[in-house]
Order: sequence, then structure tokens, then C-alpha cells
Amino acid sequence: MTSGAEGWDSRWIMSVLPHRYPFLLVDRVLEIAPRQRIVALKNVTVNEEFFVGHFPGRPVMPGVLIVEALAQACGILLLHDKPPAERRLVYFTGIERARFRRPVVPGDQLRLEIEVLRLRELHCRFTGRALVDGQLATEATLSSAMVGDGPG
Repeated sequence: MTSGAEGWDSRWIMSVLPHRYPFLLVDRVLEIAPRQRIVALKNVTVNEEFFVGHFPGRPVMPGVLIVEALAQACGILLLHDKPPAERRLVYFTGIERARFRRPVVPGDQLRLEIEVLRLRELHCRFTGRALVDGQLATEATLSSAMVGDGPG
């Protein structure tokens, strides 16, 4: 397993994923074990656009966006070691057994932990957990498919 000391920050993440503000939901990668596991972070700030309406006066990060952050971490794991010319788009194709255990609020830092369950050339299955201060916030089994010739 390698650690993120090499500079796996938001600029590096944007070189791997096609997502951009306001929909890039991974801020830093801490660890990658190629084809096995990734640990990443999402800093949840009061400035997130979704907090304007979810919910006024009592902001809570929508569960679907927590799951999307987990899916983006999966995409980073799948694409990080491929040269740009070989990268494809990674589509989130399924979610099973999603459970939301605690609310995620401004000031929280989500620790996104992904482990590969099955990895094939074009289809992958993962288990994901989002934790805040060591407490489980969200867990799910995710599926993805690689399609097309990439973002560009």
C-alpha cells in the first residue's frame, strides 16, 4: 500500500477524474493499494451549495452525495494508474445495502474507505464506508462500469 505523501491532492484528483466543482466530492487521497483498496477524504464545509436547501437552519449532507463521494473514490482507484490515453469514464451502475448511520454536517471530515470485492476489466464491485471521527456514517456496496473512450 502506498500513502498519499506524493501529493494526492485535489489537483491530482482532477487529473484522474472528470468531475469538477460543485460535483467533485473527494479532496485528498491518503492511501491506495492498487486493485484492492483506497482511503480518501472529503472535507464538508458550510459553503457547500447543497446546504442552502438541505436543510435551512439545520444543514445535513444528503445521503446520495455521500454515496457519490464513495463512488468517486472507486473511480480514482480504478483510474489512478492508467495513462490518460487509456482512461475511460467510470459510471456508477448500482448500489446495494446502503445504510445511513449518522448525519454528516458542516465541519465534518468524511473518511472514505473502499475495498474491491470483484474487479473485472469493465465491471467492478466494491464495499464502501464513510466515517466521521471514527464513527460509521454511511456504508454500501457499489457497482461500476467503465465505458467509452474517456472524458476527452
